[in-house]
Amino acid sequence: MVKGDNIRLGLFRRMDVFKGIPFADIPGRFEKPKRHPGWEGVLQATEFRKRCLQVNLLMTDTRGSEDCLYLNIWVPHGSKVSTGLPVMVWIYGGAFLVGGSMGANFLDNYLYSGQEIADRGNVIVVTLGYRVGSLGFLSTGDSDLPGNYGLWDQQAAIAWVHRNIRSFGGDPDNVTIFGESAGGASVSFQTLTPHNKGLFKRAISQSGVALCPWGINKNPRKFAEEVAIKLKCPTGENMAACLKMTDPVALTLAGTLSLSSSPDHSIIENLALSPVIDGDFLPDEPRNLFHNAAEIDYIAGVNDMDGHLFIAFDIPSVNSPLVDTHIEDVKRLMASYTRDKGKAGLDNAYSTYTSNWGSNPSQETIKKTAVALGTDYIFLVPTQTALYLHAANATTGHTYSYFFSQPNRMAGIGRPYPSWMGADHADDLQYVFGKPFTTPLGYWPRHRHVSGYMINYWTNFAKTGYNYADTRASQKSNKAKSET
Repeated sequence: MVKGDNIRLGLFRRMDVFKGIPFADIPGRFEKPKRHPGWEGVLQATEFRKRCLQVNLLMTDTRGSEDCLYLNIWVPHGSKVSTGLPVMVWIYGGAFLVGGSMGANFLDNYLYSGQEIADRGNVIVVTLGYRVGSLGFLSTGDSDLPGNYGLWDQQAAIAWVHRNIRSFGGDPDNVTIFGESAGGASVSFQTLTPHNKGLFKRAISQSGVALCPWGINKNPRKFAEEVAIKLKCPTGENMAACLKMTDPVALTLAGTLSLSSSPDHSIIENLALSPVIDGDFLPDEPRNLFHNAAEIDYIAGVNDMDGHLFIAFDIPSVNSPLVDTHIEDVKRLMASYTRDKGKAGLDNAYSTYTSNWGSNPSQETIKKTAVALGTDYIFLVPTQTALYLHAANATTGHTYSYFFSQPNRMAGIGRPYPSWMGADHADDLQYVFGKPFTTPLGYWPRHRHVSGYMINYWTNFAKTGYNYADTRASQKSNKAKSET
C-alpha cells in the first residue's frame, strides 16, 4: 500500500501524485539492482527521494545518495477514477554522469514534473532514478566490473511499472518509454536489449540513440584504470576488488570528465562513462540488435542545433560576435571527427560542408557550419541511421522521425546564444514538459502552441502508436502550425 497526494486541477479534473516509491532495493556496489523487500503498513509516497550519487555541475563535490532507486507517478482522473490509461516512463539525460527526476533541478523549477503531460494528454507519467557516473557505468570490460548498472536500474523500473501500474489505473500492455540525450540513448538501448521482451510497446528518443559516437565506450578498461590510479588502487587483477571497497564519494569524484578539448581531440571523446557491450544487457554491437525492437513503435529525432552546446567547448569563438572563427578551427574539428577515415575523409567532409561558402564566407556562415557539423556527427546522422535500421527490422512497429527547430529563447541576447541560434541541445525539454503553461510569464503564446503540439504528438503516439495531432489541435490557426 502507498499513499500519495491528490490535487485538484479543475472542476472535474484531479490528479494523484506519488513520490519516492522504491522500485528496487538499495543497490550493491557495481551490482545489478535487486527487488525491494517491501514494507509493513502504508508507505507515505509524498516526498521526493534523493537523486543518485553524482558530481555537481562544477564537478568539485557530490550530491545525492546510493539509496536512489525510486520512481514518481502522476495519475490524472476525470469525473471517474481512471483505469486502463496509457503509461509514459521518462528516462532523464545528463551524459550518463549527472541528472535526476527527484524534485527541483534549478532554484524551485522542477523540469521533469509529469503533471502537464498527464493532465493534457490523459496519460500516466512515471519518472525514475538510475545510477550515473562511476557507480552507474564504470567498467573494466570483463566480468570483474561488467558495467551498465544504470541501464539495469532503468530496466528494473520498467519491469516494476509493467508489474504494478494496473494498481494505479494504468495499462501494463500500453507502456511508452521516452528520454532525452543520454536518456534518449538509454531508451534506444532499452529497445535493443533482449531483456525487455513484452515490457513496453513504444519508445521515443530525443537527441540521443545507441549509435551516437558517445553511446558506447569501446575501451572501458582504460578509463577504469585512470580512476583506479586516482584512488590509489592497483590496476591489475585486484583493481575491481579495491574499487568496490572505495568510499562512494571518492569513487564518484574520481569519475569526473574533462570539459576541455584539444586541437585533435573533441570534447565528445571525453564522455568515457557510457554503456559497454557486456555480453548480457548488450550482447552485441547496437547496430546488430535492432531485431529486438521489431514490434516496438519508435520515434527518434533531434534539435536543429543540438551540436551547439558541445561545439562551444571545441570552438568557443562560435558564441562571440567579436571573435572570428577561423576556417582552420572548423578544419581541426572535421579532422577529429574523420580521424578513422584519413585524409580522404577529411577532404570529403570539407568539400561537403563548405560547398555553399563561396570565396569569402561570412563569420555567421562559418560559425553555423561548425554547429551543423557537430549536430550531424554527434546526433543527426546516428539518429537517422537508427531510424533506418528500426524500419528495416520492423515487423509490426511503426517508425517516425522528427526535427525540432523552435529558436532558443535567449537567441540574440548575447553570449552564449548568438542571434542566429536555432534549438540548442535540451531546448525541447521545456516544451515536452509543458513549462510554457506552468510558468506562463516566461513565455510567449507561440511557445504555448509549440508545447501543446509536442504534448499532443507524444501522448497520441503513446495511446495509438501513430504520430499525429488530434482534431482539436489540428483546428488551431495556420499561424500556430507554421510556428511548430
